Amino acid sequence: MSLEIIFLIILLLGMAGMIFIIFRKLPVLSALSEKELAPVSVREMVSDLGNSKKALSLEMALQKILAKVRILILKSDNKTFNWLQSLRKKTQKNKFGEDDTYWKDVRNMTKK
Repeated sequence: MSLEIIFLIILLLGMAGMIFIIFRKLPVLSALSEKELAPVSVREMVSDLGNSKKALSLEMALQKILAKVRILILKSDNKTFNWLQSLRKKTQKNKFGEDDTYWKDVRNMTKK
């Protein structure tokens, strides 16, 4: 029940905000001339689309470059992680090997 009230309050606040924005923009809309409100021709839309394609192609190229750089960084991170892991295994084996010599020394001392 309380969750429904919270959602209702959020809905009402959102609607109030939209109404407030619309009323603020009404004077700007009424000041526009008929030419500015007229629908755009197909040729104008196509020329605008051509200009935006150039911008999009640059953005797409940048996205591809950044994706490749990200993959390269992730691969190098994985490689360094594997190196670190192998070094830790080697040090663990070395520590274990030191303990084995201790018991050999004890055995040799007890034989005497």
